[in-house]
Amino acid sequence: MEIAEARERYAALKEKIDYHNHLYYDLDAPELDDYAYDALTRELKALEAEHPEFVNENSPTQHVGGVASGRFEKVTHIVKMESLQDVFSLDEVREFDARMREAGLAPQYVVEAKIDGLSISLEYRNGVFVRGSTRGDGIVGEDVTQNLATIKDIPKRLPDGAPDFLEVRGEVYMPRDAFLKLVEEQELSDKQPFKNPRNAAAGSLRQKDSAVTAGRGLSVFVFNLQRIEGMTLHSHKESLDYLASLGFPVSPRHARFCNIDDVLREIEAIGALRGTLPYDIDGAVVKVDDFAQRDALGSTNKFPRWAVAFKYPPEEKESKLLNIEVSVGRTGVLTPTAVFEPVLLAGTTVSRAILHNEDFIRQLGVGIGDVIRVRKAGDIIPEVVAVAEHCGNPTYQLPEYCPSCHTKVVREEGEAAVYCPNIECPAQLMRNLIHFASRNAMDIDGMGPAVLEGLVNAGWVHSPADLYDLTEEQIASLERMGKKSASNLMNALEKSKQNDLSKVIFALGIPEVGEKTAAELASAFGSMEKLSWATLEQLTALDGFGEVVAQNIVSFFLEERNRVQIERLAKAGVNMESTKVKAGDTFEGKTFVLTGTLPTLKRNEAKELIESLGGKVSSSVSKKTDYVVAGEEAGSKLTKANELGITILTEEQLLQMCQK
Repeated sequence: MEIAEARERYAALKEKIDYHNHLYYDLDAPELDDYAYDALTRELKALEAEHPEFVNENSPTQHVGGVASGRFEKVTHIVKMESLQDVFSLDEVREFDARMREAGLAPQYVVEAKIDGLSISLEYRNGVFVRGSTRGDGIVGEDVTQNLATIKDIPKRLPDGAPDFLEVRGEVYMPRDAFLKLVEEQELSDKQPFKNPRNAAAGSLRQKDSAVTAGRGLSVFVFNLQRIEGMTLHSHKESLDYLASLGFPVSPRHARFCNIDDVLREIEAIGALRGTLPYDIDGAVVKVDDFAQRDALGSTNKFPRWAVAFKYPPEEKESKLLNIEVSVGRTGVLTPTAVFEPVLLAGTTVSRAILHNEDFIRQLGVGIGDVIRVRKAGDIIPEVVAVAEHCGNPTYQLPEYCPSCHTKVVREEGEAAVYCPNIECPAQLMRNLIHFASRNAMDIDGMGPAVLEGLVNAGWVHSPADLYDLTEEQIASLERMGKKSASNLMNALEKSKQNDLSKVIFALGIPEVGEKTAAELASAFGSMEKLSWATLEQLTALDGFGEVVAQNIVSFFLEERNRVQIERLAKAGVNMESTKVKAGDTFEGKTFVLTGTLPTLKRNEAKELIESLGGKVSSSVSKKTDYVVAGEEAGSKLTKANELGITILTEEQLLQMCQK
C-alpha cells in the first residue's frame, strides 16, 4: 500500500473508530458488535505498526474509552483506570507469556472470566462507601455515587477492621433475566429497547434519577484492588480473597495457574460456559499475580504490560431457513422472525432468530429455503447475519396488511420499521392500554398491567375507550380486587377525564409524539377537533416539527378506527380542550427538585404547578438547583441539598410561594 493510500485509510479508520467509540462509551448505543469493532482496531494497529509516524495522542489506540459527559460531576482518578490489551488467539496468549519470561520473570497467572459491563471505581473511607465513579477516559470519570448506592451487591459499610481507605475496581452488569424484563418494559412503553445487557447496564447507571437505576436490577463484580491504606497485600489472588472477606462480590470464576498450558485450558473452559451463565462474558483475562512483578513490568500509555484480555469470537452456525413468521409487537412494529432447522449455538438449541426489518432482509437477499448463518447477539438473542447459500427463491417481502387486524401497514419515509397504525389492533392492545393509563398519560392511579390484563382476559376491554364503560362490579370481580380498590379505581377513571388535552394526545400513542410534542400540539390547536383536521403544512409550520412527525399525526387521524376511538372518549366525558394557561412567572428561571412523598400533592401535580408559574423541575440535585421540595421519606436528594446549602421547602411553603 502506497504511503498516500495508507494515510487515507488510516484517517478513515480513525474517524470510524472515534464515531463508534462515541456511540459505545458516551451514548450506550453501539451499531457494531464487538468482533466487527475489534477488526477495525486491529487494522488500525497494523497500519500504526507499519507507519509509526501516523500515531499521535488523538489516535484511538492511545486513550481509553469515552469522556465524562457533563451530566455528572467529574472525578479525577488517582490511580489510572487502564484498559487491557486484547488478544484473539491462544498463540497470542503464549506470546504474552514469552514476553513475561524474556523479562526475567517466572510468573503465576490468575485467569478470570471477563464480565461484559461498565467499569467503575468504589471508594471507602473508614469502612464507609463514600464515592463511586465511572472509568470515563481512564483519567477522568463521572461521579455516580447515588446511583451505585442503589445496587444491593455493593457493600455500603465494610466489617470492623476494614482499612482506613480502600479503592476497588469492578464491573457493573445487568443479569440476563433483568435485561429481558427491561426490554419487555421498554417495548410496552413504546421506547427503543437496549441492544444488549452491557449497554443496558451503562444506560441504567448513568441515569439522572437514581430511582430509575434502582429499578433496573443491576449487579456488580469487583475484580481489582486500586488503592489501600493501613495494610499491605502482595498478590492479586490474595487481594481477591481479602475483598471477598469484606463482603465484595469478586470475579465469579478466577483461579491461579503456574504454567501457560493450564492458562490456555482455563480460557477454553470459560469459553465453553458462554450462553449458560446468568450474565454476559466477552472474554477471559490473564493477569500476572504478583504485585511486585506487576510494578517491574509497568504500563504503556494505555495498557498494563502484565495482563491481556482474550476475546472470544462470536459462534456462528449454518442452517436451512424453513419459514419467516411476522409478528406485531406491542409498539405496532412488524417483526420478521426466521424459523430454521435447529442448531446448537452458545450452549443452547435454537431454531428461531430475529431478521430485524424489511431493509435487512432485502440487504441479505433472504429467501425461504436459503442456507443462513446464525449467531447470538451478546450470546443471548439469536440473529441472522448472512446468507451462506441461496436456493433461488425470491427475496422475502413483508406483508402489506397487518397479520393481526388486517389494516394496511405503514412505512414512513426515512424509517426502517413497518408498523400497523390501528390503535385497536389486538396485537398492540396491552401496550396501548398500559401507555394510555400510565402516569405521564391519563394517570389512572391503580390501573396497572395486572389489572389491565385481568380486564382484557375477562373480555371487557378491547380498546382504551372501553375503560370508561367499566362498572365497579366488573372491577371488583377481578382477582385480588375488592370493593374498596374497585371504588378507588372508578374514582381515578373519573378524575382522569379532567386531564388537559396534552395528556390525552400523548395517551393516544401517536408514533413519535412524546410528552413535549403533545403539549406543543395542545397549545397550538387548542382542541382535539382542530388537531384532527390539521394539515401537513400547518404541522410542519410549528417550531421543531419535521415531516415524519407531521405525517404520523395526519395518518393517525385519517384512520377511521382512531377517529371512532376519540369520539367514544369524548362521549365518555374525557376532556378534549386545552385547559392549561400559564398562571404567572413567579418561578421564572428557578429550578426545583421534588423528593419524598408530599402530604397532598402527587409528584406530577407539584410538577405541573411549578411549571405553570414558569419554573423548571429537575430529577437531580446540583449546584444549579434553587429549591428542593421535600416530603416524607426524602432520601439522598435531601442529603445532597443540605450539603450544597440549597433551600429546602415543605409542600406548605411551596403553596405559599405560589400564592404570592
